[in-house]
Amino acid sequence: MPSKLPTFPGPLTARGAVLAVLLSNEDQTGSEPLQGRVTLAAIVRTLKRKYHWPIETNSFPANAADGRATWATVYSLPQNVIDKALERGGRDWLRSRKLARRRVARLDNEE
Repeated sequence: MPSKLPTFPGPLTARGAVLAVLLSNEDQTGSEPLQGRVTLAAIVRTLKRKYHWPIETNSFPANAADGRATWATVYSLPQNVIDKALERGGRDWLRSRKLARRRVARLDNEE
């Protein structure tokens, strides 16, 4: 069975925010709070299953700020997937996300 090509979620969704970070191929040192009760893991799972993004997961032991042992997880996309996605409409999608975010910010400032 042929694999499906990845699709882009809505630009102003939490899924869109996570995908934008993955497409940037940069480490994210902090993130805007995700609204609602959805975890990052759930968003990544949806991007994998519903939107067909081949997101790679790497978990490793780490220490919490209070010294407890915990696990940290890093999500990434292979560079060849990023390159293909940007060529197949990803740049336009990222641009539309940026413009939509500006419009929302402008509307928030008017209130």
